[in-house]
Amino acid sequence: MTAPRELPGGQLARSLRLPHATALVAGTIIGASVFVQASEITALVPSIPVILLAWVVAGILSLFGALVCAELASAFPRAGGIYVFLRETYGPLAGFLWGWSMFWIMHSGIIAVMAFVFARYAAYFGTFDERGIRMIAVAAIIVISAINYLGVKRGSTVQTLFTVGKILAIVFVVSVGFIVGSHLPLHFQYSANPAAPPPSPVTAAGFLLALIAGLFTFGGWHIVTYIAEETVEPERTIPRALMIGIGVVTACYVALNLVYFYVLPLDTVAKSTRIAADVAVALIGNRGGVIVAGLVTFSAFGAMTGSILAAPRVYFAMARDGLLFQWINVVHPKYRTPHRAIVLQAVWASALVWTGTYRQLFTRVIFIQWAFFALMAAGLFLLRRRPDYRPAYRIWGYPVVPALFIVASLAIVINRLRLEPLDSFVGVGLVLIGVPVYFAMTRARSR
Repeated sequence: MTAPRELPGGQLARSLRLPHATALVAGTIIGASVFVQASEITALVPSIPVILLAWVVAGILSLFGALVCAELASAFPRAGGIYVFLRETYGPLAGFLWGWSMFWIMHSGIIAVMAFVFARYAAYFGTFDERGIRMIAVAAIIVISAINYLGVKRGSTVQTLFTVGKILAIVFVVSVGFIVGSHLPLHFQYSANPAAPPPSPVTAAGFLLALIAGLFTFGGWHIVTYIAEETVEPERTIPRALMIGIGVVTACYVALNLVYFYVLPLDTVAKSTRIAADVAVALIGNRGGVIVAGLVTFSAFGAMTGSILAAPRVYFAMARDGLLFQWINVVHPKYRTPHRAIVLQAVWASALVWTGTYRQLFTRVIFIQWAFFALMAAGLFLLRRRPDYRPAYRIWGYPVVPALFIVASLAIVINRLRLEPLDSFVGVGLVLIGVPVYFAMTRARSR
Protein backbone atom coordinates (compact mmCIF):
# COMPACT_ATOMS: atom_id res chain seq x y z
CA MET A 1 0.00 0.00 0.00
CA THR A 2 1.38 3.38 -0.99
CA ALA A 3 1.85 5.90 1.83
CA PRO A 4 0.06 9.24 1.44
CA ARG A 5 2.17 11.83 -0.27
CA GLU A 6 3.20 15.16 1.30
CA LEU A 7 1.48 17.99 -0.48
CA PRO A 8 2.57 21.62 -0.60
CA GLY A 9 0.32 23.84 1.43
CA GLY A 10 -2.61 21.76 2.58
CA GLN A 11 -5.31 22.10 5.20
CA LEU A 12 -4.38 22.12 8.89
CA ALA A 13 -6.68 20.12 11.15
CA ARG A 14 -9.33 22.33 12.80
CA SER A 15 -9.80 20.49 16.11
CA LEU A 16 -9.06 22.81 19.05
CA ARG A 17 -11.93 24.04 21.22
CA LEU A 18 -12.26 26.44 24.13
CA PRO A 19 -10.68 24.23 26.86
CA HIS A 20 -7.58 23.59 24.74
CA ALA A 21 -7.27 27.25 23.69
CA THR A 22 -7.71 28.48 27.27
CA ALA A 23 -5.14 25.99 28.52
CA LEU A 24 -2.72 27.22 25.86
CA VAL A 25 -3.12 30.80 27.10
CA ALA A 26 -2.79 30.03 30.81
CA GLY A 27 -0.23 27.26 30.46
CA THR A 28 2.11 29.27 28.25
CA ILE A 29 2.02 32.29 30.55
CA ILE A 30 2.55 30.43 33.82
CA GLY A 31 6.20 29.42 33.66
CA ALA A 32 8.98 29.74 36.20
CA SER A 33 9.11 33.55 36.47
CA VAL A 34 6.29 33.92 39.01
CA PHE A 35 8.34 31.81 41.44
CA VAL A 36 11.19 34.36 41.42
CA GLN A 37 9.90 37.67 40.01
CA ALA A 38 7.95 38.67 43.12
CA SER A 39 11.16 39.68 44.88
CA GLU A 40 12.09 42.16 42.16
CA ILE A 41 8.67 43.79 42.25
CA THR A 42 8.69 43.92 46.06
CA ALA A 43 12.08 45.65 46.06
CA LEU A 44 10.76 48.29 43.65
CA VAL A 45 7.50 49.03 45.53
CA PRO A 46 7.86 47.87 49.18
CA SER A 47 4.18 48.08 50.05
CA ILE A 48 1.90 45.04 49.91
CA PRO A 49 -1.19 46.88 48.57
CA VAL A 50 0.90 48.59 45.87
CA ILE A 51 2.63 45.30 44.97
CA LEU A 52 -0.71 43.56 44.52
CA LEU A 53 -1.94 46.55 42.52
CA ALA A 54 1.08 46.22 40.21
CA TRP A 55 0.26 42.55 39.57
CA VAL A 56 -3.42 43.31 38.89
CA VAL A 57 -2.64 46.24 36.58
CA ALA A 58 -0.09 44.10 34.71
CA GLY A 59 -2.81 41.49 34.23
CA ILE A 60 -5.30 44.09 33.02
CA LEU A 61 -2.83 45.60 30.53
CA SER A 62 -1.99 42.11 29.27
CA LEU A 63 -5.72 41.52 28.85
CA PHE A 64 -5.95 44.74 26.82
CA GLY A 65 -3.25 43.45 24.48
CA ALA A 66 -4.97 40.09 24.32
CA LEU A 67 -8.26 41.74 23.37
CA VAL A 68 -6.50 43.59 20.54
CA CYS A 69 -5.23 40.19 19.38
CA ALA A 70 -8.72 38.75 19.74
CA GLU A 71 -10.27 41.32 17.39
CA LEU A 72 -7.49 40.88 14.84
CA ALA A 73 -7.74 37.09 15.05
CA SER A 74 -11.48 37.29 14.38
CA ALA A 75 -10.78 39.42 11.30
CA PHE A 76 -7.89 37.25 10.06
CA PRO A 77 -8.48 33.71 11.44
CA ARG A 78 -5.46 32.18 9.75
CA ALA A 79 -2.33 30.45 11.00
CA GLY A 80 0.41 32.87 11.99
CA GLY A 81 -1.13 35.26 14.53
CA ILE A 82 0.84 38.48 14.85
CA TYR A 83 2.70 37.75 11.60
CA VAL A 84 -0.64 37.82 9.77
CA PHE A 85 -1.85 40.92 11.63
CA LEU A 86 1.29 42.93 10.82
CA ARG A 87 1.31 41.73 7.21
CA GLU A 88 -2.33 42.70 6.69
CA THR A 89 -1.85 46.10 8.35
CA TYR A 90 1.56 47.31 7.23
CA GLY A 91 2.57 44.97 4.43
CA PRO A 92 4.65 41.80 4.08
CA LEU A 93 7.95 43.34 5.28
CA ALA A 94 6.55 44.07 8.76
CA GLY A 95 5.20 40.52 9.03
CA PHE A 96 8.46 39.06 7.78
CA LEU A 97 10.53 40.95 10.38
CA TRP A 98 8.29 39.58 13.15
CA GLY A 99 8.72 36.03 11.87
CA TRP A 100 12.46 36.58 11.30
CA SER A 101 12.92 37.81 14.87
CA MET A 102 10.74 35.01 16.23
CA PHE A 103 12.68 32.20 14.64
CA TRP A 104 16.27 33.35 14.97
CA ILE A 105 16.06 35.10 18.32
CA MET A 106 12.85 35.80 20.22
CA HIS A 107 10.76 32.66 20.25
CA SER A 108 13.51 30.11 19.78
CA GLY A 109 15.39 31.94 22.52
CA ILE A 110 12.37 31.73 24.82
CA ILE A 111 12.12 27.97 24.17
CA ALA A 112 15.84 27.59 24.91
CA VAL A 113 15.52 29.60 28.15
CA MET A 114 12.55 27.53 29.34
CA ALA A 115 14.29 24.29 28.40
CA PHE A 116 17.35 25.36 30.39
CA VAL A 117 15.23 26.33 33.41
CA PHE A 118 13.46 22.97 33.18
CA ALA A 119 16.76 21.11 32.99
CA ARG A 120 18.37 23.00 35.88
CA TYR A 121 15.46 22.25 38.21
CA ALA A 122 15.15 18.67 36.96
CA ALA A 123 18.85 18.27 37.81
CA TYR A 124 17.85 18.95 41.43
CA PHE A 125 16.74 15.32 41.56
CA GLY A 126 20.07 13.93 40.35
CA THR A 127 23.73 14.76 39.85
CA PHE A 128 24.43 16.39 36.50
CA ASP A 129 27.25 18.58 35.21
CA GLU A 130 26.70 21.44 32.76
CA ARG A 131 26.84 19.08 29.78
CA GLY A 132 24.26 16.79 31.36
CA ILE A 133 21.93 19.73 32.03
CA ARG A 134 22.13 20.80 28.39
CA MET A 135 21.40 17.26 27.28
CA ILE A 136 18.25 17.24 29.45
CA ALA A 137 17.16 20.58 27.94
CA VAL A 138 17.68 19.37 24.37
CA ALA A 139 15.87 16.10 25.15
CA ALA A 140 12.88 18.06 26.47
CA ILE A 141 12.71 20.13 23.26
CA ILE A 142 12.87 16.98 21.13
CA VAL A 143 10.20 15.13 23.13
CA ILE A 144 7.72 18.01 23.09
CA SER A 145 8.39 18.67 19.39
CA ALA A 146 7.75 15.00 18.62
CA ILE A 147 4.41 15.13 20.47
CA ASN A 148 3.36 18.17 18.45
CA TYR A 149 4.60 16.55 15.23
CA LEU A 150 2.05 13.78 15.77
CA GLY A 151 -0.94 16.13 15.81
CA VAL A 152 -2.08 19.47 17.16
CA LYS A 153 -4.80 17.80 19.24
CA ARG A 154 -2.24 15.52 20.87
CA GLY A 155 0.11 18.39 21.65
CA SER A 156 -2.75 20.52 22.93
CA THR A 157 -4.00 17.69 25.15
CA VAL A 158 -0.56 17.43 26.78
CA GLN A 159 -0.56 21.21 27.21
CA THR A 160 -4.04 21.09 28.80
CA LEU A 161 -3.03 18.37 31.26
CA PHE A 162 0.06 20.30 32.33
CA THR A 163 -1.94 23.51 32.69
CA VAL A 164 -4.54 21.84 34.91
CA GLY A 165 -1.70 20.27 36.92
CA LYS A 166 0.04 23.63 37.37
CA ILE A 167 -3.10 25.40 38.51
CA LEU A 168 -3.93 22.60 40.97
CA ALA A 169 -0.36 22.76 42.27
CA ILE A 170 -0.65 26.52 42.79
CA VAL A 171 -3.99 26.04 44.59
CA PHE A 172 -2.29 23.45 46.80
CA VAL A 173 0.66 25.76 47.57
CA VAL A 174 -1.67 28.66 48.38
CA SER A 175 -3.89 26.48 50.61
CA VAL A 176 -0.93 25.01 52.51
CA GLY A 177 0.57 28.49 52.82
CA PHE A 178 -2.47 29.96 54.52
CA ILE A 179 -3.17 26.91 56.68
CA VAL A 180 0.38 26.21 57.87
CA GLY A 181 1.46 29.85 57.68
CA SER A 182 -1.13 30.87 60.26
CA HIS A 183 0.98 29.07 62.89
CA LEU A 184 4.19 30.91 62.00
CA PRO A 185 5.33 33.85 64.16
CA LEU A 186 6.04 36.16 61.21
CA HIS A 187 2.94 35.65 59.09
CA PHE A 188 1.17 38.51 57.30
CA GLN A 189 3.49 41.37 58.29
CA TYR A 190 2.80 44.53 56.37
CA SER A 191 6.05 46.10 57.56
CA ALA A 192 9.59 44.83 57.52
CA ASN A 193 11.34 43.15 60.41
CA PRO A 194 11.80 45.75 63.20
CA ALA A 195 15.55 45.14 63.13
CA ALA A 196 15.72 45.96 59.41
CA PRO A 197 15.91 49.52 58.03
CA PRO A 198 12.57 51.05 57.01
CA PRO A 199 11.56 50.37 53.39
CA SER A 200 12.08 53.01 50.73
CA PRO A 201 9.03 55.11 49.87
CA VAL A 202 6.90 54.02 46.93
CA THR A 203 7.45 56.25 43.90
CA ALA A 204 5.75 56.59 40.52
CA ALA A 205 9.00 55.56 38.81
CA GLY A 206 9.26 52.49 41.04
CA PHE A 207 5.67 51.53 40.29
CA LEU A 208 6.32 51.84 36.54
CA LEU A 209 9.36 49.56 36.81
CA ALA A 210 7.37 47.09 38.92
CA LEU A 211 4.61 47.14 36.32
CA ILE A 212 7.13 46.41 33.55
CA ALA A 213 8.54 43.50 35.57
CA GLY A 214 5.01 42.20 36.05
CA LEU A 215 4.17 42.49 32.35
CA PHE A 216 7.12 40.25 31.49
CA THR A 217 5.68 37.46 33.66
CA PHE A 218 2.47 37.62 31.59
CA GLY A 219 4.34 37.03 28.33
CA GLY A 220 2.91 34.49 25.92
CA TRP A 221 -0.76 35.52 25.86
CA HIS A 222 -0.56 36.08 22.07
CA ILE A 223 0.48 32.47 21.39
CA VAL A 224 -3.09 31.22 20.97
CA THR A 225 -3.60 33.43 17.88
CA TYR A 226 -0.98 31.43 16.00
CA ILE A 227 -3.30 28.42 15.87
CA ALA A 228 -6.45 30.25 14.73
CA GLU A 229 -6.58 28.11 11.59
CA GLU A 230 -6.72 24.98 13.76
CA THR A 231 -9.31 26.32 16.21
CA VAL A 232 -13.03 25.60 15.99
CA GLU A 233 -14.94 28.90 15.57
CA PRO A 234 -11.80 31.00 16.22
CA GLU A 235 -13.73 34.28 16.09
CA ARG A 236 -15.59 33.21 19.26
CA THR A 237 -13.18 30.76 20.86
CA ILE A 238 -10.02 32.89 20.87
CA PRO A 239 -11.48 36.00 22.58
CA ARG A 240 -13.07 33.84 25.28
CA ALA A 241 -9.89 31.81 25.77
CA LEU A 242 -7.82 34.97 26.14
CA MET A 243 -10.13 36.54 28.71
CA ILE A 244 -10.56 33.37 30.77
CA GLY A 245 -6.88 32.41 30.55
CA ILE A 246 -5.50 35.79 31.62
CA GLY A 247 -8.09 36.03 34.39
CA VAL A 248 -6.99 32.65 35.77
CA VAL A 249 -3.30 33.61 35.54
CA THR A 250 -3.86 36.96 37.32
CA ALA A 251 -5.73 35.21 40.13
CA CYS A 252 -2.90 32.65 40.50
CA TYR A 253 -0.22 35.36 40.58
CA VAL A 254 -2.03 37.48 43.18
CA ALA A 255 -2.74 34.42 45.35
CA LEU A 256 0.90 33.31 45.27
CA ASN A 257 2.07 36.78 46.27
CA LEU A 258 -0.40 36.88 49.14
CA VAL A 259 1.11 33.62 50.41
CA TYR A 260 4.64 35.01 50.09
CA PHE A 261 3.72 37.97 52.28
CA TYR A 262 1.65 35.86 54.63
CA VAL A 263 4.60 33.62 55.44
CA LEU A 264 7.62 35.98 55.26
CA PRO A 265 8.21 39.60 56.23
CA LEU A 266 8.38 42.20 53.48
CA ASP A 267 12.12 42.81 53.59
CA THR A 268 12.82 39.07 53.37
CA VAL A 269 10.66 38.76 50.27
CA ALA A 270 12.43 41.74 48.66
CA LYS A 271 15.90 40.25 49.23
CA SER A 272 15.13 36.65 48.31
CA THR A 273 16.63 35.19 45.13
CA ARG A 274 14.32 32.15 45.24
CA ILE A 275 11.23 33.35 47.01
CA ALA A 276 9.02 30.31 46.35
CA ALA A 277 11.68 27.96 47.76
CA ASP A 278 12.22 30.18 50.82
CA VAL A 279 8.49 30.19 51.55
CA ALA A 280 8.29 26.41 51.14
CA VAL A 281 11.23 25.88 53.50
CA ALA A 282 9.60 28.19 56.07
CA LEU A 283 6.38 26.18 55.83
CA ILE A 284 7.57 22.57 55.84
CA GLY A 285 11.36 22.62 56.23
CA ASN A 286 13.99 21.38 53.78
CA ARG A 287 11.47 19.20 51.96
CA GLY A 288 10.02 22.44 50.65
CA GLY A 289 12.98 22.87 48.31
CA VAL A 290 12.20 19.53 46.69
CA ILE A 291 8.54 20.47 46.24
CA VAL A 292 9.37 23.83 44.67
CA ALA A 293 11.95 22.25 42.36
CA GLY A 294 9.27 19.83 41.18
CA LEU A 295 6.73 22.63 40.72
CA VAL A 296 9.12 24.82 38.71
CA THR A 297 10.15 21.82 36.58
CA PHE A 298 6.49 21.03 35.90
CA SER A 299 5.66 24.67 35.09
CA ALA A 300 8.62 25.16 32.76
CA PHE A 301 7.78 21.97 30.84
CA GLY A 302 4.15 23.02 30.44
CA ALA A 303 5.05 26.53 29.26
CA MET A 304 7.56 25.09 26.80
CA THR A 305 4.85 22.79 25.41
CA GLY A 306 2.67 25.77 24.46
CA SER A 307 5.52 27.69 22.87
CA ILE A 308 6.73 24.73 20.81
CA LEU A 309 3.17 23.98 19.68
CA ALA A 310 2.32 27.45 18.39
CA ALA A 311 5.36 29.03 16.72
CA PRO A 312 5.78 26.64 13.77
CA ARG A 313 2.42 27.89 12.47
CA VAL A 314 4.07 31.27 11.89
CA TYR A 315 6.91 29.78 9.84
CA PHE A 316 4.41 27.67 7.90
CA ALA A 317 2.33 30.79 7.13
CA MET A 318 5.44 32.68 5.99
CA ALA A 319 6.43 29.85 3.66
CA ARG A 320 2.87 29.73 2.30
CA ASP A 321 3.22 33.45 1.50
CA GLY A 322 6.53 32.85 -0.28
CA LEU A 323 8.65 34.51 2.41
CA LEU A 324 10.44 31.32 3.50
CA PHE A 325 11.71 28.23 1.72
CA GLN A 326 8.83 26.38 0.07
CA TRP A 327 9.81 23.03 1.59
CA ILE A 328 8.46 24.41 4.91
CA ASN A 329 5.05 24.96 3.27
CA VAL A 330 3.97 21.34 3.72
CA VAL A 331 1.28 19.76 5.89
CA HIS A 332 1.87 16.19 7.02
CA PRO A 333 -0.54 13.93 5.09
CA LYS A 334 -1.48 11.89 8.16
CA TYR A 335 -1.03 14.15 11.20
CA ARG A 336 -2.10 17.40 9.48
CA THR A 337 0.66 19.40 11.17
CA PRO A 338 3.35 21.74 9.77
CA HIS A 339 5.87 19.03 10.60
CA ARG A 340 8.85 20.46 8.77
CA ALA A 341 8.49 23.79 10.57
CA ILE A 342 8.29 21.89 13.87
CA VAL A 343 11.51 20.00 13.11
CA LEU A 344 13.29 23.17 11.97
CA GLN A 345 12.35 24.97 15.19
CA ALA A 346 13.48 22.01 17.33
CA VAL A 347 16.87 21.92 15.61
CA TRP A 348 17.54 25.65 16.03
CA ALA A 349 16.28 25.88 19.64
CA SER A 350 18.44 22.86 20.52
CA ALA A 351 21.45 24.52 18.90
CA LEU A 352 20.86 27.64 21.00
CA VAL A 353 20.73 25.51 24.15
CA TRP A 354 23.84 23.55 23.26
CA THR A 355 25.95 26.60 22.39
CA GLY A 356 24.57 28.83 25.14
CA THR A 357 24.20 31.72 22.66
CA TYR A 358 20.50 32.18 23.49
CA ARG A 359 21.48 34.22 26.57
CA GLN A 360 23.07 37.03 24.58
CA LEU A 361 20.52 36.96 21.75
CA PHE A 362 17.49 36.74 24.00
CA THR A 363 18.45 39.57 26.37
CA ARG A 364 19.35 41.88 23.51
CA VAL A 365 16.21 41.50 21.46
CA ILE A 366 13.31 40.43 23.71
CA PHE A 367 12.23 44.05 24.29
CA ILE A 368 11.68 44.38 20.53
CA GLN A 369 8.73 42.03 20.93
CA TRP A 370 6.98 44.86 22.76
CA ALA A 371 7.75 47.30 19.93
CA PHE A 372 5.95 44.88 17.61
CA PHE A 373 3.06 44.69 20.12
CA ALA A 374 2.77 48.49 20.01
CA LEU A 375 2.75 48.36 16.19
CA MET A 376 0.09 45.67 16.26
CA ALA A 377 -2.20 47.70 18.53
CA ALA A 378 -1.61 50.89 16.54
CA GLY A 379 -2.60 48.94 13.44
CA LEU A 380 -6.06 48.46 14.90
CA PHE A 381 -6.68 52.21 14.45
CA LEU A 382 -5.62 51.95 10.81
CA LEU A 383 -7.68 48.85 10.09
CA ARG A 384 -10.85 50.33 11.57
CA ARG A 385 -10.71 52.98 8.83
CA ARG A 386 -10.74 50.39 6.04
CA PRO A 387 -14.18 49.62 4.56
CA ASP A 388 -13.23 45.99 3.92
CA TYR A 389 -12.24 45.37 7.58
CA ARG A 390 -14.99 43.22 9.11
CA PRO A 391 -13.95 41.52 12.37
CA ALA A 392 -16.40 39.10 13.94
CA TYR A 393 -15.41 40.43 17.38
CA ARG A 394 -14.82 44.09 18.25
CA ILE A 395 -12.81 45.07 21.31
CA TRP A 396 -14.73 46.80 24.08
CA GLY A 397 -13.40 50.14 25.30
CA TYR A 398 -12.07 51.21 21.91
CA PRO A 399 -10.07 53.47 21.49
CA VAL A 400 -8.98 53.72 25.15
CA VAL A 401 -8.09 50.05 25.64
CA PRO A 402 -5.68 49.70 22.68
CA ALA A 403 -4.21 53.15 23.42
CA LEU A 404 -3.38 52.15 27.00
CA PHE A 405 -1.75 48.98 25.76
CA ILE A 406 0.35 50.97 23.27
CA VAL A 407 1.54 53.22 26.12
CA ALA A 408 2.46 50.17 28.25
CA SER A 409 4.35 48.55 25.37
CA LEU A 410 6.29 51.72 24.60
CA ALA A 411 7.15 52.15 28.29
CA ILE A 412 8.86 48.75 28.23
CA VAL A 413 10.76 49.61 25.04
CA ILE A 414 11.88 53.05 26.27
CA ASN A 415 12.89 51.70 29.66
CA ARG A 416 15.06 49.04 28.01
CA LEU A 417 16.66 51.62 25.69
CA ARG A 418 17.42 53.83 28.68
CA LEU A 419 18.93 51.10 30.86
CA GLU A 420 20.84 49.12 28.19
CA PRO A 421 21.38 51.40 25.18
CA LEU A 422 24.26 49.44 23.61
CA ASP A 423 22.62 46.02 23.89
CA SER A 424 19.33 47.52 22.70
CA PHE A 425 20.85 48.91 19.51
CA VAL A 426 22.62 45.60 18.89
CA GLY A 427 19.23 43.93 19.20
CA VAL A 428 17.67 46.37 16.73
CA GLY A 429 20.54 45.64 14.35
CA LEU A 430 19.90 41.89 14.57
CA VAL A 431 16.29 42.45 13.60
CA LEU A 432 17.14 44.84 10.75
CA ILE A 433 19.41 42.23 9.18
CA GLY A 434 16.11 40.71 8.10
CA VAL A 435 15.40 43.66 5.74
CA PRO A 436 17.96 42.71 3.02
CA VAL A 437 17.01 39.05 3.51
CA TYR A 438 13.38 39.94 2.84
CA PHE A 439 14.20 41.75 -0.41
CA ALA A 440 16.46 38.89 -1.49
CA MET A 441 13.61 36.43 -0.86
CA THR A 442 11.08 38.53 -2.81
CA ARG A 443 13.47 38.96 -5.75
CA ALA A 444 14.11 35.21 -5.85
CA ARG A 445 10.36 34.54 -5.78
CA SER A 446 9.66 36.95 -8.68
CA ARG A 447 12.15 35.25 -11.01
